[in-house]
Amino acid sequence: MERFVNGTPASSITSAKWVKSASSNAQGACVELAQLPDGEIALRNSRHPEGPALVYTQAEIAAFVAGAKSGEFDHMTA
Repeated sequence: MERFVNGTPASSITSAKWVKSASSNAQGACVELAQLPDGEIALRNSRHPEGPALVYTQAEIAAFVAGAKSGEFDHMTA
């Protein structure tokens, strides 16, 4: 099984099915996620789809999503 690490060019993850939030802005600027074959999650910037991907475990993504849902990062978007 192919393993991906942080900084892997997102464009080289050819098996990825990238998804983005329906709340993305009209210009498409958003964060996109893809589940990797080993269960980890890759993130990329949609403005730079060939750029580096950050790779997280499912537990790391779950912790981030929980924090976002509870408003822990709201102060960064004001």
